[in-house]
Amino acid sequence: MGRFRSWLAGAVLLLTGTLAVAGVYEDMLHAVNNDDERTVAELLKRGVDVNTVGPDGDSLLMLAARHGKAEMVKTVLAANPRVNVRNAHGETALMMAALRGHIEVVRQLLARGAEVDHAGWTPLIYAAARNRLDIARILVSQGARPNAQAANGTTALMMAAREGHVQMVLLLMELGADIKQKNDDGFTALGLARDYGRRDVAELLARAGATE
Repeated sequence: MGRFRSWLAGAVLLLTGTLAVAGVYEDMLHAVNNDDERTVAELLKRGVDVNTVGPDGDSLLMLAARHGKAEMVKTVLAANPRVNVRNAHGETALMMAALRGHIEVVRQLLARGAEVDHAGWTPLIYAAARNRLDIARILVSQGARPNAQAANGTTALMMAAREGHVQMVLLLMELGADIKQKNDDGFTALGLARDYGRRDVAELLARAGATE
């Protein structure tokens, strides 16, 4: 009976702690969505772990970065969060900011040491997917490799070609992207452009000497 009571007490403490963390995360999420820097700053001042994450592994920094809240990002960064932590989908705060086109947040994260290149999908590939030209330039200037590949072999150029982003394709070629590189399915950027019906991109790549 004594052991059972000890186990039950431990289970209650664990559950209570889990619920407390969940409640704190919900408070943070609400504050970020409402652009309530004061509440976030107060929670952090009270000792709330800045690296607390939700069910999908999204941290407070990721939430602020995703929504492009530069002042909120500044507040969170002041609490020294893990800048390069990933969520359950392998995404970092920098990847989210790059995808959404939040250039000021991108600059803030880079200034705090956010990684521009790592295994898997990269910030540059995300920027290319949404035609974020200025962000792509910044990332490459900070060391992002134009030919870095995701787990399936996708590159930024392939993503831009697939989505039909002519200006991004031009920029990436200017920055040194390999037009003959293939993904794991054997597709080049030209092959993807043709497969997705991106005629303008396909013609551009073909004139540049790309092959399928």
